Amino acid sequence: MRKASRLFEIIQILRLATRPVTAARIAEALEVTVRSIYRDIAALQAMRVPIEGGRGIGYILRPGFDLPPLMFSIEETEAIVLALALLERIGDAELIAAARRVNGKIAGAMPAPLRQALQGNALHAWGTVAPPPTGVDLALVRQAIRDEQKLLIDYRDEYGRATERNVKPLALIYYSATAVIVGWCELRAAIRNFRADRVESCAPLDAHFRGEGDGLRDLWIRGGMSQRHLPDGRAPITVRPQIDER
Repeated sequence: MRKASRLFEIIQILRLATRPVTAARIAEALEVTVRSIYRDIAALQAMRVPIEGGRGIGYILRPGFDLPPLMFSIEETEAIVLALALLERIGDAELIAAARRVNGKIAGAMPAPLRQALQGNALHAWGTVAPPPTGVDLALVRQAIRDEQKLLIDYRDEYGRATERNVKPLALIYYSATAVIVGWCELRAAIRNFRADRVESCAPLDAHFRGEGDGLRDLWIRGGMSQRHLPDGRAPITVRPQIDER
């Protein structure tokens, strides 16, 4: 978790707490060291966030401080809650956990009558739940997309053929059965789609493609059989968005 996100999460934990929260409990919730929490709280206090307390006794957020309120109507809030419920059906464990945290934050920010209405289990999402892929961590793929970092993928297509691919990951598509990784495949010099349930292993490479992601996503979105140039200006190539291409 990046520091900016962690600082926000600490404020949320303290805002929803009814009693002092120890650094150890915060560290456990955010999966970081206690020392990191001490540094983060010191940084928040330096930014004039009114956090009181200390080591051994826990921390509280002084009344009167809050983040900007949620300006959603009840229908908009229900739409968000239902969308979060739909996330339970995908095979991305980190996004599912994030959806549950968002639900808690929405409930904590809502007035009591609306909170009771939303917690009344009146909205449900139903359908097949996608099993998580065993050979790839989708959180790692999403991080690589954000950081524009190449991935090394061991892939087995629908015919059982195994290949090793250096891929510039561009997007993730979540289907009911599985997720699909969209990326620029250096082996094929084209955009390819890789089913997550056919990825046997996936690891980040010490190589990036910074500044190329938006252009490659534009190629993917436009798709079709059209002549395009590589991001570095080399000879034109043909973009064929396909799944399980040899």
